[in-house]
Amino acid sequence: MSVLICGSLAFDTIMVFPDRFREHILPDKLHMLNVAFLVPEMRREYGGTAGNIAYNLHGLGGDARIMATVGDDFGPYRERLQTLGLRTDHVRHVPGSYTAQAFITTDLDDNQITAFHPGAMNFSHDNSVFDAGDLKLGVIAPDGRDGMFRHAREFAERGIPFLFDPGQGLPMFNGDELMQFIRDAHYLAVNDYEAQLLQQKTGQSIDSLAREVRPWW
Repeated sequence: MSVLICGSLAFDTIMVFPDRFREHILPDKLHMLNVAFLVPEMRREYGGTAGNIAYNLHGLGGDARIMATVGDDFGPYRERLQTLGLRTDHVRHVPGSYTAQAFITTDLDDNQITAFHPGAMNFSHDNSVFDAGDLKLGVIAPDGRDGMFRHAREFAERGIPFLFDPGQGLPMFNGDELMQFIRDAHYLAVNDYEAQLLQQKTGQSIDSLAREVRPWW
């Protein structure tokens, strides 16, 4: 089954601070914070919402197609996708930009400090679902705000059922905008925290929101 996954492709730089942030941050100096954490352990992973979903779907035998925007530094990631047998037909290069990057530092208490640079992801609206050929299903995962709007609208216009997975993109949208996504979608995927935030933003219970999603049959 051909599935078009609209979302981000990103490099995740993951670091471990072998101590606790709270031991190095003075509560009365938060207004003038200036700290540095020595991180002897670091690794770089291939990530992003579209990349992660496509990797897993492909591993299950699905026809995963990625739609994303990337920067000048994407070469190693592209080679990895091609080695894995994942298609990159709809991965658009945005000259003069970086591929999205997340820099994540975790301490011994599993607290995290993350810096995220969207880079080429901000141009996701330059991609169109209408260019993707025959599809059975779509996925809208966290991506550039304008791109998420455009791709959801185009899936609806093409009559292609899609799953809406707002994830960490939830804060970008108000209640009315989220309701429009949900009414156009055939599936909604959220974790417990996201479900609470979704209810808060829309003013509706999760059961009520479930009834707003289009039936798949």
